[in-house]
Amino acid sequence: MSDNALAGFPARRKARKRAVDVLYEAEQRDEPIRRVLEDRRKLAVTDPQMPGIPEYTFELVDGVAEYLDEVDDVIARCLHSGWYLDRIAAVDRNILRVAAFELRYREDVDAAVAISEAVKIAEVLCGEDSPAFVNGVLQSVSELEKK
Repeated sequence: MSDNALAGFPARRKARKRAVDVLYEAEQRDEPIRRVLEDRRKLAVTDPQMPGIPEYTFELVDGVAEYLDEVDDVIARCLHSGWYLDRIAAVDRNILRVAAFELRYREDVDAAVAISEAVKIAEVLCGEDSPAFVNGVLQSVSELEKK
């Protein structure tokens, strides 16, 4: 997605979307998440064509990297029978990771905001069924976190 497509996004949504990009790239390249984040940071500094990386993106990516097993576990517990984390489309999976991290570890982010932002990103990046899927899983994550 070009920066022009992000033009209407609020700053935190842009940061969330960039976090999804980094997580997706790390997964596709089969490289450590933090290494990909650092590569992106270096590229943003050396290449004037590359946009900068918002501080909130660093916080999200670093948090997901630190708690990846726990985040994946909570998502997996909220999937319907027959669904597994590795069966979910990679972009959807990484949107879920960012939002589940926010729901579980970021007290400064309201649950409704984390879910809404994830759905809006899914509307832009994913297939037509993805926003409803992302919403349903994250509603379950949110309920699980309240217990």
